[in-house]
Amino acid sequence: MTGRTVAAVDLGAESARVAAVTLTGGRLEFRLANRTPNVPGIRDGQLAWNMDALWQGVSAGLQQLAAESQPIASVGVDSWGVDYGLLDTDGAPMGEPVCHRDGRNAAQLARALARVGARNLYLATGCQIHEVNSVFGLMDDAANHPQRLESARKMLMMADLFANRLSGSTVTEFSLASTTGCFDMASHSWALDLLDSLGVPTHMLPDVVAPGTDAGPLTGVPRTGALRRARVILPAAHDTASAVLAVPSDAPGEGYISSGTWSLVGVLAPEPVITEESFAANLTNEGGYQGTIRLLRNIAGLWILQACRAQWAREGSSRDYAQLAEAAALEAPLRSIINPNAAEFLAPGDMPARIRRYCRRNGEPVPETIGQTARCVVDSLALAYRLTFEDIARVTGHAVNALNVVGGGVRHTLLQQVTADAVGVPVRCGSPEAAALGNAAAQLVCLGDITAADIPALMRAGTGVRTYEPRAGADWEAAAERLRLLIRRDHAGREHGGPGAQHQLPEPIKQYP
Repeated sequence: MTGRTVAAVDLGAESARVAAVTLTGGRLEFRLANRTPNVPGIRDGQLAWNMDALWQGVSAGLQQLAAESQPIASVGVDSWGVDYGLLDTDGAPMGEPVCHRDGRNAAQLARALARVGARNLYLATGCQIHEVNSVFGLMDDAANHPQRLESARKMLMMADLFANRLSGSTVTEFSLASTTGCFDMASHSWALDLLDSLGVPTHMLPDVVAPGTDAGPLTGVPRTGALRRARVILPAAHDTASAVLAVPSDAPGEGYISSGTWSLVGVLAPEPVITEESFAANLTNEGGYQGTIRLLRNIAGLWILQACRAQWAREGSSRDYAQLAEAAALEAPLRSIINPNAAEFLAPGDMPARIRRYCRRNGEPVPETIGQTARCVVDSLALAYRLTFEDIARVTGHAVNALNVVGGGVRHTLLQQVTADAVGVPVRCGSPEAAALGNAAAQLVCLGDITAADIPALMRAGTGVRTYEPRAGADWEAAAERLRLLIRRDHAGREHGGPGAQHQLPEPIKQYP
């Protein structure tokens, strides 16, 4: 193993980060070069990502690395899934990518269900039916902005758009394609028949390549200094796929949680699991490194707490996450429960008020204080994790015996302890920088410095793994049944246009120039 350094660009829903990751002494050393806030705004009536601001931040971070002495062998970009942008016939961007929290997809999900049915949607792709999926945004474009799709040459996912700016690449990476709801995970090809049934054009769909593909030399920023010989390598470009690659264990029978704005909760499988049972459980099959499948469920994650924190700050009560965890720890467990995936919690806005309304409507004790609200969110996430692993066990026939948690959520110690309590297995926490580290590891394999088999040991060597053992006490089984009842009510409400069937754009989101 050498002292090679690569650059990992990690695009997250809160910030875009550029880091240098160096392989040295049997471990990966992470060093943050630049962080740029990532704040969507209203553009042409839709909630969209500010690509210019993100690109300026990424470019500035790479230029900072260029000025340093250590050569940068390659650059890789990872991002969240589902959001996409379009390129015209000249390869220029066609507007800003619309954010999955915009709300435009809800009506298109209803149209898709009416046109082809939930079962056909799922069996055609193996993708969890969720309104954030790209397919519903594409349906909205086809219905309301048909000229955009007609004149588009390529559709690229968020990380692909940056790879395009950096190298001219016009392909999409497998793990990102798998999150769209447009890709048939069984055949590893675009679900053309489904898209035709939904009225979505397919001429702009790109070729799909495996993680670890060399996209060519870096051309999008000046090739000076440390970047003089840098190449662009497509890692497992979905940030969860990179994060799971950075799990510091390869023991059988273990599950994972990539904990951040979203919680991605599941297990690794050798092939897609697309059955009547997985459809009933609404489990998704997402692409992983070296052809593995991440059988999982997307759960709202710490987004709900982030939105609560933002609202409390607007009301004059600013608290960091550690202070919120301390306040929550003082409250009784399982007092109030919400369904984190209820539609009304998807968009930005006054999240504490939404939680109170939800609890009042469903007969749950209404959280009145900051501590009670934060505890409600933490307990509800842990219960959602429990139900997910119960469903995975029913579908696969195998219960997990431990959990590996990576991502920024590992810093929330109360959530990790409560997760161990709720699921009833040890929780081992890896790196909060897992997405960037997994991104870098895929680059290093492509460069020939390590093998895929080396990665778990590298992650263990570079991370102080902390373990949380499950505690007895609270009645998690009864609480899990409360959550299942809430989920059934929410599902029935959405089918009949009841509360939470759609959400609106919030007032605090502003136009950006």
